[in-house]
Amino acid sequence: MRELGNLITAMVTPFDDQLQVDYDRAAELAQKLASEGSDLLVSGTTGESPTTTVEEKLRLFRTVREAVGNEVAVMAGTGSNNTAASIELTHQASDTGVDAIMLVGPYYNKPSQEGFYHHFKAVAEVTDLPVVVYNVPGRTGKNIEASTVLRLAEDVPNIVGVKEASGDLHQIGAICAGKPADFTVWSGDDSMTLPILSLGGTGIISVAAHVAAREIGEMVQAFHDRDTERAWELHHRLTPLFEACFLPSGNPPCVKRALEVCGFPVGGTRLPLVPASAEDTEKIRAACTKLGLA
Repeated sequence: MRELGNLITAMVTPFDDQLQVDYDRAAELAQKLASEGSDLLVSGTTGESPTTTVEEKLRLFRTVREAVGNEVAVMAGTGSNNTAASIELTHQASDTGVDAIMLVGPYYNKPSQEGFYHHFKAVAEVTDLPVVVYNVPGRTGKNIEASTVLRLAEDVPNIVGVKEASGDLHQIGAICAGKPADFTVWSGDDSMTLPILSLGGTGIISVAAHVAAREIGEMVQAFHDRDTERAWELHHRLTPLFEACFLPSGNPPCVKRALEVCGFPVGGTRLPLVPASAEDTEKIRAACTKLGLA
């Protein structure tokens, strides 16, 4: 079992013309990203987890694991706003060969901090795999506070890290300052990677890495090598791409369009998501072309 690295791509789920999961293309995408130096997250939000079935998720976990062998780490997104359902999917995913589990904060229910704590603890206890908590209040409607993350880090041995997409640098700094030495903080927002690294974060669970994994990986490594000028240079050069992945058409429609523009089409999106608009497509194309990716 491999440890999770500094760069993890939150994989899109490829679909065919009938919007059925294209498992062959998923395997090809996984191999492409692995060859570019990225570990993989399967069935996160970018993978359209709200509109894929349990059976599709489990087959995707197995497909990606088989496609990349033991060369890279594979993390499975198994969280939801139903603790019992998250427990069951986590239990099943643990037998697919994945290396770790990611659990998004329960959405819509808006649990208390005590509710968050018991949810993550209950799910983590059904697996021996490392578990990463995902805080993305812009999608879930409720923030997982630093004190709750740190409590989980201390109390639940296999909760090993957090993907932080709150955008709150004060909160993220508090986690970095108070965490155990072996607890990892990943940015959950490409544009926030460098600021989070500067606070003590380790890396990024990325969307933009679908088309710029090598460049993003170089930026993270440059920072860890204390070549801050190179890290700043790459951050500023990549910023238009980061922005292009989160235009009004949203994620994953924008990054799926970026993959198409860069010569690796992965199909459309399932409703309620729709493909990127013509206006956003031009901005995506411009950002990719400027970086020499298209």
